[in-house]
Amino acid sequence: MNGEPILLRTALAGFDRLWSPRIVTRVNDYEVRIAKVSGEHIWHVHENTDEFFMVLDGELSIALRDADTGERVVTLPQGAVFVVPRGVEHRPSSARGASILMFEPTGTSSVGDRHDPVPGHIDATVGHALG
Repeated sequence: MNGEPILLRTALAGFDRLWSPRIVTRVNDYEVRIAKVSGEHIWHVHENTDEFFMVLDGELSIALRDADTGERVVTLPQGAVFVVPRGVEHRPSSARGASILMFEPTGTSSVGDRHDPVPGHIDATVGHALG
């Protein structure tokens, strides 16, 4: 975040931990985060903010459930984007692994405001600095 271009593939090569977002840069009061994911995350909800996902590599599935539409799964191939609306419970997963980019207000928890119990392989964080 020093005013130099950031190559996402280089940034992604700099860490291995799954479900542990890294902050690439900030835009106004928002953070651009990247993460490597595999397996299942936990059911969680962000009460006050939408959550933007872009799949950089691989495939991401997002299970969604709310009182109005019930439960469904959206599958995002490489290059796809999707926004989970605020207040919608969701659980990202990736059977074969993926790299994703997220755009969220600074300080947003990776496990939302309400969530299932957090297992040891899930990093409950507001993002880690690159490097």
